[in-house]
Amino acid sequence: MSALDLTFVLGGARSGKSAFAERLAGQSGLPVTYLATAAVSDEPEMRARIAHHRASRPAHWQTLEVGRDLAGALREVARDGQCVLVDCLPLWLAGWLCPPDDHPDGPASDAQWHDVVESLARTLASLPGKIVVVSNEIGLGVIPMGSLTRRYVDELGRLNQRVAALAPQVRFVVAGLPMAFKG
Repeated sequence: MSALDLTFVLGGARSGKSAFAERLAGQSGLPVTYLATAAVSDEPEMRARIAHHRASRPAHWQTLEVGRDLAGALREVARDGQCVLVDCLPLWLAGWLCPPDDHPDGPASDAQWHDVVESLARTLASLPGKIVVVSNEIGLGVIPMGSLTRRYVDELGRLNQRVAALAPQVRFVVAGLPMAFKG
């Protein structure tokens, strides 16, 4: 079994983290599968963001829009000689903690979310091929006022710590400039 080739890319909103992750994937020289975690909604602003991300990716990359089962999608597409780019963990978390009103399962309980994170961590640790995962670093600001927002920030912080502990390479992007934090 080959060594884990996982790069975790963190940054704030509009830091350039997605563009940097896309460059990493493109420079790998491998076929790329892009796992998009954003749920397409009818909100014009979100639709515009998704369209912008789609337009920035090379047309020959395979794009899959994943729902809650990110670990299953990773197991399905990760292969030796392939690169998988996951963009991004915060939107995936939002799908678990703040799903649309019509979602049949509703928000995840603490126990359910814990199990999901454990499944993702086990999956990431065992994947073949090159994996690039993007997330926001949102823990540099003030403590949120609402309980749901505090839970979201807390859970994303814990998730980021878990993925960073697994990843041999961690990069932090500020103003488009990547800094090596690990590896």
